[in-house]
Amino acid sequence: MKNLLAAIFIFTILFTACSKKESPGFGAEQEVKIRYDTTAIDSFSTGAVSVDIARKIRMSSPQYIDSVKQAKKLQEEENKLKAELEKENKAKQEDEKKKSEAEKKLKTAEKPASQEAKPE
Repeated sequence: MKNLLAAIFIFTILFTACSKKESPGFGAEQEVKIRYDTTAIDSFSTGAVSVDIARKIRMSSPQYIDSVKQAKKLQEEENKLKAELEKENKAKQEDEKKKSEAEKKLKTAEKPASQEAKPE
């Protein structure tokens, strides 16, 4: 009889512990759905880093610095070439002016001489 009572007692404990009824403690909690933004964002994509910071990062890269140095060298070379061309052009213009002035002087010198020969 003791075995029968012990078996019934264990059986009732198992049924109450494994029943589908929820205890008030578990029912008080509400199910909360948390939404996560799982979109992968690259550190250089739009919105990940501010424009100023991205610009500073690009400007600090060795490739950018090298390209800036090359651009400066090219610009200096172009400026030197332009200055040389301007000097050459000025020199040519001065030579042409001198030649044209010399020709004018010769023409003016020849005209009075030819005019003196005509009246005779």
